[in-house]
Amino acid sequence: MFRILSLVTLCLALCGPAQADWLKESSFWGTEVAAGDMPPVAERVPLDPLIVDLEAKGRSYGKQGGTLRTLVSRSKDTRQMVVYGYARLVGYNKDYELVPDLLRDVEVEEGRRFILHLRRGHRWSDGHPFTSADFEYFWKHIALNPELSPSGPPQSMIVDDAPATMTFPDAHTVIVEWPTPNPQFLQLLAQASPLLIYRPAHYLKQFHAEFTDKSTLRKAIKKARLRTWAALHNDMDNLYKFDNPELPTLQPWINASTSQSSRQLFVRNPYYHRIDKQGVQLPYIDVVEMTVVGGGLIAAKANAGEVDLQARGLDFPDISILKKGEADGGNYRTLLWANGAASQIAIYPNLNFADPVWREVIRDVRFRRALSLGIDRRMINRALYFGLAKEGGMTTLEASPLHDITNLYSWAIYYPAKANALLDEMGLTERTPDGIRRLPDGRPMEFVVETAGERQEVENALAIITDTWREIGIKLIMRPLDRDILRNRVYSGVSMAAVWYGWDNGIPQEYTPPEYLAPTHQEFFAWPKWGQYYQTGGEVGEAPDMAPAVRLMELSKAWDHSTERYEREAIWREMLAIHADQQYGIGILSQAPQPIVVSKKLRNVPEHGLWAWDPGAHFGIHRMDEFYYEDPFEQLIQ
Repeated sequence: MFRILSLVTLCLALCGPAQADWLKESSFWGTEVAAGDMPPVAERVPLDPLIVDLEAKGRSYGKQGGTLRTLVSRSKDTRQMVVYGYARLVGYNKDYELVPDLLRDVEVEEGRRFILHLRRGHRWSDGHPFTSADFEYFWKHIALNPELSPSGPPQSMIVDDAPATMTFPDAHTVIVEWPTPNPQFLQLLAQASPLLIYRPAHYLKQFHAEFTDKSTLRKAIKKARLRTWAALHNDMDNLYKFDNPELPTLQPWINASTSQSSRQLFVRNPYYHRIDKQGVQLPYIDVVEMTVVGGGLIAAKANAGEVDLQARGLDFPDISILKKGEADGGNYRTLLWANGAASQIAIYPNLNFADPVWREVIRDVRFRRALSLGIDRRMINRALYFGLAKEGGMTTLEASPLHDITNLYSWAIYYPAKANALLDEMGLTERTPDGIRRLPDGRPMEFVVETAGERQEVENALAIITDTWREIGIKLIMRPLDRDILRNRVYSGVSMAAVWYGWDNGIPQEYTPPEYLAPTHQEFFAWPKWGQYYQTGGEVGEAPDMAPAVRLMELSKAWDHSTERYEREAIWREMLAIHADQQYGIGILSQAPQPIVVSKKLRNVPEHGLWAWDPGAHFGIHRMDEFYYEDPFEQLIQ
């Protein structure tokens, strides 16, 4: 049996359970408590809350209050509150160890049986108890319901073709088990976009055919302008998207916006499970104000002092203007955090591209290697990052024990003569009058690279690559698109190539599941159809049909069944070597600093940190619920 590290064991022993004379009431909810519309804080927090010793973490105890302003570029980015809030069943601490969070404890037996212990008295944001019934509802009435889940349970809940079994011995215990070990399970629960195996049953039952009479359900379906109860249920069931203010949550802030305006408000969750050692319920900050603006305006608004915490929408080129604004008397600081992505900019030729002629060319590894050899990374680094980024292909960062400098430079040194030789070797020797190579069917090699149109540095890098690729006879055509349109085009196979970041996790360890290096997700733009095939159990997409990709799948499965550290490390190294050799994602640069704009009045924000999606959830791992204003009242009236 293995029990994961608990943050609060010592603190619970020292402090004991929550007591009315120890806990401090929130002034934000004071009126509701005084009027009897909300119970006092001692009745709102769990009987065994997660007690945070801020001094032990090198932080200061804060004060409740204040409004934090931040910006996003799309209305759907309200989901960032779930990312930043980072309330998970288990989550990563600052040392990237998995610790209980929403759960009181977790026991792991034989790597395949997980006993989840819930916190007694824990409640959803509307005050309804959070119990094993919420897990049971998810499993029996969503995951196993053919109308809500026509493809069956999430692929993450299936190991070796066997779905999990979930049992519920009592209100505060959930057991999840498989016939064979599942080394990924806890890490999936801790992701930025986590595996959610619970739902607020008391709220969602009103939209479920098994719990609501047909007449009532028909009225609700008609009112929502939908066709089926399943569509209605799915529309209301958005714990991660965070776009339904009526849906109860366990996050530190709840969605308090009643309309889809450009200004979204999130207020403190009165039933949040975390308190500091001085009896103050977290989060410290009362309100988060999230405003939707054009992506190109974020840096300017940050420079004008219109944000209190901002990183999303800011890139390395913005640092100079931000630093100047700070020096000119701005009310903010510009921190420079390390970037945890495997590559700052990566080009993904689509191996599943619909055009059969281009598809055959792209699938030839010599073509992908030539593209990489035709990129002058040194020029891009100097022009865009003042030489501060790390040049090389997409692989693990130096902070990872799996880093191998050979992988970093494999096919990643600017060598146009070698690139031309590889393309000639492929038989692509015919050229147009202006020097562009021709495809086997005679068309000019116009390689279309699509972008999300959100990062100026991407377009600047592609402009430089346009010139160097012309030296090897390839005409690069850049096509900026909306992010969602880009993804849909990639997933459907109509995008020839796309630009995105590298792997989210650039600092994996041997115990990190390597499945994101195998064709298991459509989100890896090099093989969307292969990812769809895996994610849907073969219902859609295409099975991998290239030997190196098949080998990646074999290795990922072997890692899942390995229990020896040296075996897992060997698997990781072989998978990384395959990626470096095959150039599925053509990395350009990595580790350019990420600017973080922080109000001078905001406390507990780390001076140095790692900006990473997974693991880390951007601000999530740094516990945004512990950030506070030195004088929240002064901040509020300003």
